Amino acid sequence: MYAVVATGGKQYKVAEGDILRVEKLAGDIGSEIAFDNVLVFSDGENVKIGQPALDGATVHGQIVAQGKSKKIIVFKYKRRKRYRRKQGHRQPYTAVRIERIEA
Repeated sequence: MYAVVATGGKQYKVAEGDILRVEKLAGDIGSEIAFDNVLVFSDGENVKIGQPALDGATVHGQIVAQGKSKKIIVFKYKRRKRYRRKQGHRQPYTAVRIERIEA
């Protein structure tokens, strides 16, 4: 059984028990969260495809971590102009354990 959910401008294929790292969501560690924007649901035999989303389908999960990803370096450079800019960025994320899929 799996589903495809959309959150944070991205789409994720999830199954029960998966740990999913998504764009930062509001909530504390241990709190419940529900994804209502379910695009595809499959129970192993039948596949339901929403246009664009399925009505009545929900993916429930629990927040297991809030953190920041690894640092990336943003370096801008223009040759022969003495122009250099160095900047770092750490994207915040939320780790969610998928508890159940309802359709």
